Amino acid sequence: MTQPIIDSHFHIWRQEDLPWLKGPMVPRIFGPYEPIRRDYPIEEFLEDQSRSGIEKAVYVQTNWAKQDFEKEVAWVQATADHTGWPHAIVGYADMTVDDVRPQLDRLTRYPLLRGVRMQLHWHENPDYRFAPSAEQVLDPKVRANVARLKDYGLSFDLQLFPPQMRDGAELVGENPDTDFILTHTGMLTDLAPETRAAWESGLSQLAVHPNLSAKLSGLGTFIHANDPALIKFIVGRAVDILGSDRLMFGSNFPIEKLWTDHAALTRAHRAATESFDAKAQADIFWTTAERIYRPV
Repeated sequence: MTQPIIDSHFHIWRQEDLPWLKGPMVPRIFGPYEPIRRDYPIEEFLEDQSRSGIEKAVYVQTNWAKQDFEKEVAWVQATADHTGWPHAIVGYADMTVDDVRPQLDRLTRYPLLRGVRMQLHWHENPDYRFAPSAEQVLDPKVRANVARLKDYGLSFDLQLFPPQMRDGAELVGENPDTDFILTHTGMLTDLAPETRAAWESGLSQLAVHPNLSAKLSGLGTFIHANDPALIKFIVGRAVDILGSDRLMFGSNFPIEKLWTDHAALTRAHRAATESFDAKAQADIFWTTAERIYRPV
């Protein structure tokens, strides 16, 4: 029987709620995005993934206006209440404020909330960066607010580039009771030897901490393609460094819809794991996401 899948990273949205989908085009890490400058409702996602073996899915925040952080989670929760999808939610909280707890108090009223993400990635290429500086991951306010997540039982989706991973490892290490999930497996921008070396070194620094997992998601971000060979390379090295029990599949739809379809993307990830034993495949496609996000 084909291994069932939890999609640990997907998005739905209403264009009206997303600043980056309104007005002039803003450079994005995944390139031109005209085809997705529109609503992407749960019904379209369900059609997209209908041939992929997905049985559960985790919604991850999509950068609504900061003041609408609760509105986003409330809308996704209402979508789940109505359709049964998604099965867990990662919302947004601003970790740069003096005290994030009032935001967390509001978000934890929604039963599917499992964690938060604030993107901290910075790159020398301005089209790739999101944070105002590479060091924001260790900003005192960010550190203090991340430390508060354990009191709420919430995880933190950690999005960094390899040069930031040493700082990321420090943040993960000082919060051993919080689950951290490395988004897009650390965002390998290319396969140049120096890039690969920095990425592998960064993963190794993070791997020291058992509360760090990673998502095999967004692997076509920088080449704007679904490349089975690249996916196989990243999956293989991530398993070598982190182990299969700390990895999980995520589609990053509809972003990846810019260059592929869900079934083809899923096939490429399945092919990348076909030499692994049944336990490792179950880890990647189900067990890790089930443990971290507790989808219902």
